[in-house]
Amino acid sequence: MGFDLDVVVVGGCGHVGLPLALAFAERGLQVGVYDLDPVAVDKVSNGRMPFEEPGAPELLGRVLGSGHLRATADPAIVARAEHIVVVVGTPVDEHLNPDPHVVPAAVGALADHLRPGQLLVLRSTVYPGVTALVEHLVEGLGTQVEVAFCPERIAEGKALHELYELPQIVSARQQSALMRARKLFETLTSETVEMLPEEAELAKLFTNTYRYLKFALANQLYMMANDYGLDYERIRRGLTHNYPRAADLPAAGFAAGPCLLKDTMQLAAFNNNNFVLGHAAMMVNEGLPLYVVDRLARRYELGGMTVGILGMAFKGESDDIRSSLAYKLKRILRFKAGAVLCADPHVSTDHNLVSEEELLERSDLVVIGAPHRRYATLEISQPVVDIWGVRGEGVRV
Repeated sequence: MGFDLDVVVVGGCGHVGLPLALAFAERGLQVGVYDLDPVAVDKVSNGRMPFEEPGAPELLGRVLGSGHLRATADPAIVARAEHIVVVVGTPVDEHLNPDPHVVPAAVGALADHLRPGQLLVLRSTVYPGVTALVEHLVEGLGTQVEVAFCPERIAEGKALHELYELPQIVSARQQSALMRARKLFETLTSETVEMLPEEAELAKLFTNTYRYLKFALANQLYMMANDYGLDYERIRRGLTHNYPRAADLPAAGFAAGPCLLKDTMQLAAFNNNNFVLGHAAMMVNEGLPLYVVDRLARRYELGGMTVGILGMAFKGESDDIRSSLAYKLKRILRFKAGAVLCADPHVSTDHNLVSEEELLERSDLVVIGAPHRRYATLEISQPVVDIWGVRGEGVRV
């Protein structure tokens, strides 16, 4: 049968799916966005982004106006597309164990809408072997649908640049599926890298784990320097200056968000929990808020103070609070301090936040929870704890 849509992105109103859908639509493809969240679908249909992403609001307006993008909460749209891109990822439970059945279940829920001749592309990070599970599931349906795994590689805030600039990993068991996946993503980027599905699954986990380990090293070094009474950021700037072998040493900060810890723990589970470096990195990164509060408790009588946290997103210039360690910092401080106030100019989903003005008026001590650029020049009369180095005033605690 013929298809009137080139691509449908399943889970297409999220941080991974929507930028991809917008990019495909900008390149002239007919794109459908399917999402279970009717509020997000309504926003997209009316030209409003459900989250912040530079350049996306303007692009959304253009592709809606040109008729190249439509959004719906009706799964029947899946049957209309030659390519189905699924951005449902593998979650981990409260014990940090991955659930490899979530992605196959999401694909199974689309079974009634799959049609012969479609290419099903798994896009989000998956537990190794999930692509094979989906291949087996699709084969069992008796529908002539090919399967590929093409992991996303973008960073929030840079999606609409990196989708065009970064090489795209494509993988599939069947050569015809591999060629179709490559052709699809070559509408966005000129360079593709071909792998086997299992290689691509590990490549994605290796990427996020590598970043998580780098952040853990920086945070451990930060704590070492801080305990010795020295400024880690001053040391880091000095040792990286015109020295390429250390150029990628990160600044200190809360290593959080929806992917890095999760994917490190997925990799650990894949290797029968034999991943000493990964578990050590988790202890360092997840322990940083505890370390900061402990250092504050040595310097201040926190029990009689109101502490303000500026920035609750998991990264700078973002409105995404998923797995943000600023919230862990808040929980620890609520146990130690007299009161805790939180503010973030980007976050609109947390109704417990106060305004920046109220926080600065009422707080005795301010902690930078996320490195938003505005904090670099914000007038703050109280003592400021800035492990990120946003203000350029040192990172010692």
